Amino acid sequence: MWKKSLRVSAEISPSLLLRAVSSSSSSGLHRFHEFSPFRSVGTTAAPKNVSPFRECSIFPVLEISFKSFCSQSKLAENFRCWNCGAGAEYATAFMFCHTCCSIQPVDESVDYFRVFGLRREYPIDLEEVEKMYKDWQKKLHPDLVHSKSQREREYAAAQSARVIGAYYTLADPLSRAIYLAKLEGLAVDEEERITDPELLAEILEIREAVDETEDTQSLNLIRSQLQEKFQFWSNCFKVAFDMKNLEDVTSSIRRMIYYRRSIEEIVKKL
Repeated sequence: MWKKSLRVSAEISPSLLLRAVSSSSSSGLHRFHEFSPFRSVGTTAAPKNVSPFRECSIFPVLEISFKSFCSQSKLAENFRCWNCGAGAEYATAFMFCHTCCSIQPVDESVDYFRVFGLRREYPIDLEEVEKMYKDWQKKLHPDLVHSKSQREREYAAAQSARVIGAYYTLADPLSRAIYLAKLEGLAVDEEERITDPELLAEILEIREAVDETEDTQSLNLIRSQLQEKFQFWSNCFKVAFDMKNLEDVTSSIRRMIYYRRSIEEIVKKL
């Protein structure tokens, strides 16, 4: 049985650790949390900034307040309907035209956060995202667009795939962190070899403990500790990202990756 708790091993700025520990304490880090990739990670949820849908035929229009962008009008200028030439009313995912209701092609310049009307921040309101995801999928379902032209049906399929990709990326705290780093121009190699001796020693210790443990109770205890470590480094990531400290952003993501993999190994053994 693994009798000692996991260490916090990292070369990371003291200010980041202090804020992360404070964040962890306020969020109840040391209580057991059953891990779920579809649970929001962060100390607080982002403000709910999405109003109810305004219907255009069977397709929704999102009315969103984007305080993090320069202005609605400047962003909306980038969107023009292929069918009637009308511009977008809102700086959000231009999935259909508010004038003629034609389904629009995917615009790759619209990031996953804007698909759901979110600020580019780590904490998200996952319940709101899931609600919007289901609504988009209903509106883009093949059964509801079968009467449209072949062109629009293809656009609907592409938009649906885009929404699915956006949802599953943002719903998982690790993939959300990696995606945020990517948007900042920071590529994280998930297969990079461990070079930090202290972290390497900890990972080897974890693997040894898992290999030597057979009973479910002990494995669940190890998993619980790893979930706490994952949560801790999630908090570290949030602080580092808010401070635009890209070095600590990378360090936090790497540790989230290693702890996630260790958790997955335990799940396979249970």
